[in-house]
Amino acid sequence: MIGRREFLRRSLTGTGAILAARAPFSLAWAGSGTADSRIEVLANEPLGLISPNLYGHFAENLSGVVYDGIWVGTDSKVPNVDGIRKELIDEMRKINPSVVRFPGGCFADSYDWRDGVGPRDKRPRRTNFWAEREASSAPASHRYDPNEFGTNEFVRFCKLIGSEPYLAANLRSLPAEQFYQWVEYCNSPAGSTTFGDTRAAAGFKEPFNVRFWGVGNESWGCGGNFTAQEYAVEFRRFTTWVPRFATELSFIGSGPNVDDWGWTRAFFEEIVRKGREHLRSVYGWALHHYAWNLSRGRTRDWVQGEGDAVKFDAVDWYELLREGDRMEGLISGHWQVMSEEDPQHSVKLVVDEWGPWYRPGSEATPGDQLEQMPTLRDAVFSGMNLDIFNRHHEKIAMANCAQLINCLNSLYLAHEDRFVVTPVVHGFGT
Repeated sequence: MIGRREFLRRSLTGTGAILAARAPFSLAWAGSGTADSRIEVLANEPLGLISPNLYGHFAENLSGVVYDGIWVGTDSKVPNVDGIRKELIDEMRKINPSVVRFPGGCFADSYDWRDGVGPRDKRPRRTNFWAEREASSAPASHRYDPNEFGTNEFVRFCKLIGSEPYLAANLRSLPAEQFYQWVEYCNSPAGSTTFGDTRAAAGFKEPFNVRFWGVGNESWGCGGNFTAQEYAVEFRRFTTWVPRFATELSFIGSGPNVDDWGWTRAFFEEIVRKGREHLRSVYGWALHHYAWNLSRGRTRDWVQGEGDAVKFDAVDWYELLREGDRMEGLISGHWQVMSEEDPQHSVKLVVDEWGPWYRPGSEATPGDQLEQMPTLRDAVFSGMNLDIFNRHHEKIAMANCAQLINCLNSLYLAHEDRFVVTPVVHGFGT
């Protein structure tokens, strides 16, 4: 058996060999009656590097994503590695995951990273950002975060599956000082700082060397309800003089919701107001787009979603794919707006939330908020989006499917000792 990418490579190369003995070769357009309409196939010409980070993932502390999905606890009867679900580790290793984003999402801007370090039995319980939308029957860990799964556990999870961590920082409710200290905790060598020693005392002597840092999330909404200009000022403040140590830091700005060209334009205009050198602090510009099945005049509800995950007809199929296909125009449109202040395109797009979103009712575990049952339709949708990212590889530095487990467009569903791989995983195979 060969992998998907190898199959495509062999197919294209083989086709070129059959149709012509040399490359490039040309084909006249059938039925055109003229040699002016041609297709040139350059079988051996490289078009650019497709980053493996386009196949990234997202794990927000939302309902059953972390607690019951990733984290079962060290005392659980469910097979685990230091509290992390072993079957999830084993399955993720099969797809060679590149990067995972945590802890949110909207949850990130209510999260204090200090709650999730130190001895687990002494960590505080906090109200989860999503608590008011959880069902009354939901486990306490879904409403009140026990902080058993924090920075140490997340980075451990990433190392076990062979991926890089991408941490989203709290810009709405914590000061910039706490961002600096989180970087220090993750990346300073043991013996150099108090936070480095705190990490080492927890059993992690070597620095985590976290490179990717989101500076807030959806700052136009749940992440602070800022204007783009206000957010740009905060971005400059949060990213100025952050301790680097030996790790390159890549800061990702809270970009637009779908086609909000004004948010992108106003941010870039403000970020360079004090000089274009400030563009160097922006590695990526986050773009979020969820596909809502809006056929037959239905209206959008960002929490409830629309359309049914498992009960759909041909019209619903095409409507969802049409919504997903908007991604291409969003990438090209925001790329064009970014070029107004960044003509050299030093800043790349990061599509760190994407996927279909349906109304409740198909969840495998009743009460798991936003969980939906993926089908072949979602696998096709995901493959279409990954193809779009591949074709725009020069514009996109990273993409993160929402979300990894027990949520929207998940690759896996799990509850207690039950675990299933969904059709979505096939788009991410090697």
